[in-house]
Amino acid sequence: MKAERIEVLPLTKEQVLGYAKTAVKQKLGKTAAKVRYLGGGSFGRVAFVRCEDGQKLVVKFLRAKGMTEKEVHDLGLLAKVSTIKIPDVLFTRIGDDEIPVDCYGMEQIEGKSSLFARGMLFIGKKRRKRFADTVTTALHAIHACKNDKFGDTMNADCDGWLDFYRPFAEEVLEKAEAYFAAGKLKEKVILAMRAAWEKFDVIFSEEVREACLIHGDLNVGNIMVGKGYEITGFIDPLNSAYADREYDLFQFDNLTGKRFFLRETYIEKYGASRYCMQKLAFYGLWNEVYCYIKSGVLVGFIMDPLVKNMNRRLKEI
Repeated sequence: MKAERIEVLPLTKEQVLGYAKTAVKQKLGKTAAKVRYLGGGSFGRVAFVRCEDGQKLVVKFLRAKGMTEKEVHDLGLLAKVSTIKIPDVLFTRIGDDEIPVDCYGMEQIEGKSSLFARGMLFIGKKRRKRFADTVTTALHAIHACKNDKFGDTMNADCDGWLDFYRPFAEEVLEKAEAYFAAGKLKEKVILAMRAAWEKFDVIFSEEVREACLIHGDLNVGNIMVGKGYEITGFIDPLNSAYADREYDLFQFDNLTGKRFFLRETYIEKYGASRYCMQKLAFYGLWNEVYCYIKSGVLVGFIMDPLVKNMNRRLKEI
């Protein structure tokens, strides 16, 4: 993981729809009967396609070079070990003059993101706990996939977790200091980061003994649900690695995740390190600053709670 701004290629909604038709025709030999724009984030744009023969799939366009190979690789790796459905990749297409951005097609996971399934917010505590139990059991199955080295799934070469993570965290802090000096990052963010960095050796004092496969971005937005709010799939891994398994847990508290007891359930079932809550606060804050460095987009309603949580957890040490 490199903490640097990523140059993104322009891509409009209309282009996504047209390119999706073209990609499906070229790679699958099928004509699209219907295309629908599904949205996207900082680097991706997604379209639903229904072919004339009835096949349904999703085409994802990645607006930054070099992301496609990694994402496709990780989807395949996770699919082999996850007990919850991970979408199968149907084709990969590298950008050219006709379609200037990379893309890949994958099978459609039925349902919708649990973040946008409004009824999920109103289901009873018993059902929310059952949801958490299913999610955490599946995530633990992914974590059960081990490697003898830590690092990126495509090039794990570090003997210890901190051999991989500490240089990354230090680079993020250095870039954050530069952004603060330029007036592009709030003082409260950099102060929290400085305070956390002073306690780095304490927070990470317990050795991570196992290099576990992680999803990297398993928040409620990437958990799909269908009828009866039953889980239908996990989507969109990000920076999957052989890592500290607790690096997967800070995402559970993002968005509406706390309502579903995801982080608490995982820890209750599988245990945690002594300074787990401080580590999760550190991971969460550093990840958000990293995303800001990469995309240039700072989301206050996400960043502010992370800063507060970091400061609160430091006081507990």
